[in-house]
Amino acid sequence: MNTQDIALFLEVARSGSFAEAARRRGLDPSAVSRAVAGLETRLGLRLFERTTRRLSLTEAGETCLARMAPLVEELEAVAAAARDSTTRPSGHLRLSASVSFGQRVIVPRLAAFRAAFPSVTVEGLFSDANVDLVAERIDLAIRLAPAVSGDLIVSRLMTTRYKVVASPAYLAGAPRLAAPADLAGHRVLRFPFAGYRDRWLFRDRAGAIAEQPVGGDLVLAPALALLEAARGGLGPALLPDWLVDDDLAGGRLVHCLTEWQATATDFDTAAWLVYPSRAYLPAKTRAMIDFLRAELQG
Repeated sequence: MNTQDIALFLEVARSGSFAEAARRRGLDPSAVSRAVAGLETRLGLRLFERTTRRLSLTEAGETCLARMAPLVEELEAVAAAARDSTTRPSGHLRLSASVSFGQRVIVPRLAAFRAAFPSVTVEGLFSDANVDLVAERIDLAIRLAPAVSGDLIVSRLMTTRYKVVASPAYLAGAPRLAAPADLAGHRVLRFPFAGYRDRWLFRDRAGAIAEQPVGGDLVLAPALALLEAARGGLGPALLPDWLVDDDLAGGRLVHCLTEWQATATDFDTAAWLVYPSRAYLPAKTRAMIDFLRAELQG
C-alpha cells in the first residue's frame, strides 16, 4: 500500500478539505482527490462522506485515521532519524510565535540562525492566535503564558516580566506617577485581552498584592502598537521586558513604579517552547531550540 496516499488521506482528514490538504502539501487538489480515491479502491472502503457543503469521515474512515496515523508518523520519524544521523540539520521549519515576539525577538536573530544552519529554511508564522500545531504542521511554537496545557511537549525558554513604562516627554508633563494608585490620574494605554484592559496587579517587596483599576481611551493590539504609542508619549503601558528593555536602555522609555512587580494576569509568566508530542524530534527543530536557548538564556 502506498504510504504517500495514506499520508494524503491523513492530511485531508485533519484539515477537513481536499483543497486545504493540497495547499499544505504543495499539490494540485485533483492529485490529492485521486490519491484518496485510489486508497478507497484498494481498501474497498468509503473513507469520506462528500457533499457540496462539507466533508466528513465515515465510520470506516474514523477507524482508519485512528490506526493509520501513528504508523505513518512512526515511519516518517524513522526516515527522518536516518537522514539526521548522517547529515547536518536541513529541511523546512514552520515556526509559530506572537506577532510582537516574532518581529522583536525572532526576526532579528534569523541572520545568525541562517549562517549557522544554511540548509534549514524557516517559515515564520506570526499571529496572536494559538494555532493548532498538528493541523497547521507547525514544527515549533513559542507561547507566552503562565503555563501551556494540552497534548504537547512544553519547556520553558525564558522567564518574562512586565514593566510599566512611559516616555520621558510624557512623564515631564503628566501627573505624579510614584505609586500604583497614581495610575487613576492617567489615561493608560490598554491591551484588548481579558484582564489587561481594566486593571493591573502590583506586588510590593513584602509580597503584598494590590489590584489597581486603570482606564484610558486607547486600546491597542498587537503589543508592538502599544510600544509605539508609549514611545510617542500617549501614556503609560504595561509591556513585557523582552519588548521594552532596548528602549529603556536607549532612554526612549522610562521604567515606572520600580518598587513594585507589575502584571496583568500572573506574576510568574514565561516564553515556552512548544512542539507536537512525538517520539522523535527532527534535527531542524532541535537546531532552532538550541539556538534560541543560547541566544535568549546566555
